[in-house]
Amino acid sequence: MEGLRKQQVSLRGASAKEITRDALLEKVAQEREFRNYMRRATAASLFIQRVWRRYVLMKRTAVHLREEWREMVNCHPVPMSRLWISNNLLRPFLFFVTTLATRGRRFEDRDVDCMKICFRVLLESINSIDPRRNFCTLATSSIEERRTWKYQAKKLISLCVLVLSECDYSDNEGTQFVVLTSMAMRFVVSLTDLKSWKGHNNITLQDADTAVKDLVWYMCSEEVQLYISIRKYLSRLDVHLSSQTRTTGHTDDRFLITASAITLALIPFNKDNMSLQFATEQYCVLLLTIPLFTQRLPAVLLSAIKHKSILSPCFREILISKERVLREMSNLNNLEQNSSSKMLPPVGWALANIFCLAVGAESNSKDSGRFTQDLDFSSFIRVVIILAENLLTYFEEVEWNEVNNESLVKLAQKQSNILYTDLLKPVCQQWHLMKLLTMVKDPPIQKADEKCELTDVAYYYSCMLRIFTILNPVAGSMHILNMLSFTPGFLSNLWGPLEKTFFPKLSSASKTNLPNSNNNTTEDLRDGVSKKKKKWVNVLNKITGKSQGDVEQIESVRNLDTQIGDDLSDVWDIEFLRKGPEGLTADDSHLIHLFCATYSHLLLVIDDIEFYEKQVPFTLELQRRIASMLNTLVYNAMSHNISRQNRPLMDVAVRCLHLLYERDCRHQFCPPDLWLSPAKRNRPPIAVAARTHELMSANLRSDDALALSSMHSVITTTPHVFPFEERVQMFREFISMDKVSRRMAGEMIGPGPQAVEVVIRRSHIVEDGFQQLNSLGSRLKSSIHVSFVSECGLPEAGLDYGGLSKEFLTDIAKAAFSPDYGLFTQTSTSDRLLIPNSAARLLDNGIQMIEFLGRVVGKALYEGILLDYSFSHVFVQKLLGRYSFIDELSTLDPELYKNLMYVKHYDGDVKDLSLDFTVTEELPGKRHVIELKHGGKDVSVTNDNKLQYIYAMADYKLNRQVLPLSNAFCRGLTDLISPSWLKLFNASEFNQLLSGGNHDIDVDDLRVNTRYTGGYSEGSRTVKLFWEVIREFEPKERCMLMKFVTSCSRAPLLGFKHLQPSFTIHKVACDLPLWASFGGQDVDRLPSASTCYNTLKLPTYKRASTLRTKLLYAINSNAGFELS
Repeated sequence: MEGLRKQQVSLRGASAKEITRDALLEKVAQEREFRNYMRRATAASLFIQRVWRRYVLMKRTAVHLREEWREMVNCHPVPMSRLWISNNLLRPFLFFVTTLATRGRRFEDRDVDCMKICFRVLLESINSIDPRRNFCTLATSSIEERRTWKYQAKKLISLCVLVLSECDYSDNEGTQFVVLTSMAMRFVVSLTDLKSWKGHNNITLQDADTAVKDLVWYMCSEEVQLYISIRKYLSRLDVHLSSQTRTTGHTDDRFLITASAITLALIPFNKDNMSLQFATEQYCVLLLTIPLFTQRLPAVLLSAIKHKSILSPCFREILISKERVLREMSNLNNLEQNSSSKMLPPVGWALANIFCLAVGAESNSKDSGRFTQDLDFSSFIRVVIILAENLLTYFEEVEWNEVNNESLVKLAQKQSNILYTDLLKPVCQQWHLMKLLTMVKDPPIQKADEKCELTDVAYYYSCMLRIFTILNPVAGSMHILNMLSFTPGFLSNLWGPLEKTFFPKLSSASKTNLPNSNNNTTEDLRDGVSKKKKKWVNVLNKITGKSQGDVEQIESVRNLDTQIGDDLSDVWDIEFLRKGPEGLTADDSHLIHLFCATYSHLLLVIDDIEFYEKQVPFTLELQRRIASMLNTLVYNAMSHNISRQNRPLMDVAVRCLHLLYERDCRHQFCPPDLWLSPAKRNRPPIAVAARTHELMSANLRSDDALALSSMHSVITTTPHVFPFEERVQMFREFISMDKVSRRMAGEMIGPGPQAVEVVIRRSHIVEDGFQQLNSLGSRLKSSIHVSFVSECGLPEAGLDYGGLSKEFLTDIAKAAFSPDYGLFTQTSTSDRLLIPNSAARLLDNGIQMIEFLGRVVGKALYEGILLDYSFSHVFVQKLLGRYSFIDELSTLDPELYKNLMYVKHYDGDVKDLSLDFTVTEELPGKRHVIELKHGGKDVSVTNDNKLQYIYAMADYKLNRQVLPLSNAFCRGLTDLISPSWLKLFNASEFNQLLSGGNHDIDVDDLRVNTRYTGGYSEGSRTVKLFWEVIREFEPKERCMLMKFVTSCSRAPLLGFKHLQPSFTIHKVACDLPLWASFGGQDVDRLPSASTCYNTLKLPTYKRASTLRTKLLYAINSNAGFELS
């Protein structure tokens, strides 16, 4: 039945398993496609077979023809006619050479021998004066002969160019190929140079010239790839070829090849034809981008490629076709087989090579002191700018870093031991700058089309600075900055146009009144002292500290407000800069970049005597204008965010601004309103600024540098635009937010069961504190509960609700910072500021103790507790992450600073002082001789290196000596206080934040902010007596009273309204018998204090004398609760 069912046919007349119509059509289409594919495959296989048979047949024919050709040449008599050369020699030669060698770019020994024979015959023919034998005379013969000659000449040129591209000296077995290449180059040079043609007369000269121009045009065409072949050849040359004398067997051939290749590359520049533009572009793109191009060439060839007829067309081509040339260079970088982001791009080598060609340095000469003769300076500067900008863009795109620089150094060591920056070294030499400035200042020596502007020179050096900085971030730009900084008048030249732009009214006025204003300023500073004496008086004042001259100078700065006008914000807030760098013209941007980079470098080495007394390079009036310009520019740049292209400008502007601001902080020359003026109109609320800063700091990642909040940038970069009081409030806001975040994380804030319990013996307060608290680290932010043990060994009365912990911090600071303890010492200045004792590292746990004291100071700052000591500015600079410079040495060791200034300004031979590069450090029981540089004990100080000695000595005293101890202190401090919070302040402000403002108490401020409890009021008799008594106290006694009540001897930084809890006077009622009062007796009870509540418990005294006596006794007894 199953079989019958399979054979059943439907009533529709079709099988039950019939496929659908769509499937049938698809099947038919597939079969059709398959048949078409098979037909194409068959046709392709037949074509391949034909090609292969043709190739094999042609190769057999070529091989056979080559053998017959060799026999024919060997058997033919030596004078060969031109027609025989064309018909019998070249026709078969070009056929078998093209078939066997050219297409595969592989040269067998037999092919090389045949080509040598052919080129020898051709060279003999071209040198023949017989027209019947000279091959070149066919160019002026019949039309048919001309056509044949032209075809054969082009084929020979293509063959010679190919031979050149395959020439490689590194192949020891390629000696014969070198000889071949030499002959081929000689032939193609002769063929394309009409002067080498012989056998022509004046009638055929014009036709010959036309034929040569046609050949040159063909040789420079894209089809022949002449410049690509020359690039391949030159890239294989030894970079020392130009500086070494070769004695090997084929030196002449190699020199001839190189000379011929350069000749071919330069031929189009001497021909007035249409090939010049394309050839110039190919020359710039393919040859000028060869690494170490000029260093690979023999010295005798450099004069040719430096000639004005070569450089000027190249400059013109780059300037006119800038986009196309740069695009071709970029494409070349992508096509290079060894292209890598770790290597310099072609545009970088084009910059270096053009620079070497424009500067008259021969080979490896370090200092030629001249430019190439007849150089077009204007075009040269603009071309360098174009290439440098493109190179800088490349650095940004590939994120060039230190790894790339190391790779570049390794490549230089491997190839030539010549660094890239060495090629640009003349830009670091003063003659280079002076020549360019001469072209700017002396128009008569310039041609109309070669005029240079100062903005061009500024742009030129600005680009060079950025390149040097990127390629060597540590010291790359040092040499060029040294040269720019110490070139007389250069900074003034840069500042002149900027002053006209940003201070048009003031600059014109200063020019008009310059002599008088200088005289007046000088007279104000001298104050009746003779010129000769005043110089040394001021020098002594700068060294030993403040003097009457200092006070007068500060007063003159303060009185500057009235000299300028009432509204200082309009003077110091420069309107042109309110949009930041985005509102600057390109010329102004380049001038500011170069000015800031140069001046910030000079500010590192110029001392206060030169800055304030001699007023070089600018007067103090101009210094204020410079500071105002930078302050406004930087603030507005940070307010509007900085684009990537403006980042280099802002980096140097910020650096220069900080140096001027720090110098002003150390010795004021600017009015305070100058620093505050940019933010006066749009300064945000303190809470908003603080919260924005903390939010951005928490979320900041390394790749978000350009996406920073503008407010975050302002606070971190220019905090000085906020008044000091606002920055203190901002600091407290940071701490409040930190406490909130800790509370949200589950930590207990304030006194409670989770507080750290410590028992402190008053006689061992430092040791007990270190032992019990040092291991806490950042957990020291939590509350600590202190229980004191008196010197008698008895526990002291009182519960710690914050007051005892405050007393503990102030007492431990007083004990540990005392010079007698050995961890810190005092400076030799009159201020007696604290700095770590270098001998502390020799003590047991000395470094750990210094670190612990950093946590103590951090705890005091975190809790708003004032300490009684201030640190040296040099030490604070380290805590703020800043470097100290030589003038700060006067605040640390005035005697040493005085001696170093004596050496710096010594007119005689410094060698007579018998100094060397060492310093002797006195330690307990030891004397260490430390070398300021490697081998310093054997290096005498001379006039040439005395500046190096002075700054090395200052660097040791200010930075190296204190660095280990300051790092330890900073580690402890930053456990509790974020470094970004501290950077709101300068060194003086940090001390003020730590120790309070004045060393006296403002009684009126205290009285206004005092609270009364227990029955007292402001009108109470005892309260009135109290205010009368403390007004009569000495400042020291008032401070002792504050310490007695609040555990801190100084007033809150922003006034007593910020004291928490408020200063309180609590009434202690003491009743006396009536007869005792009439008998003159008064209350016998002593005042007491509750430091945790800032409360003075004052008995009801009747007489001022009693109140004074009892109060002084209480505050001198070093006790609090025990007096209750």
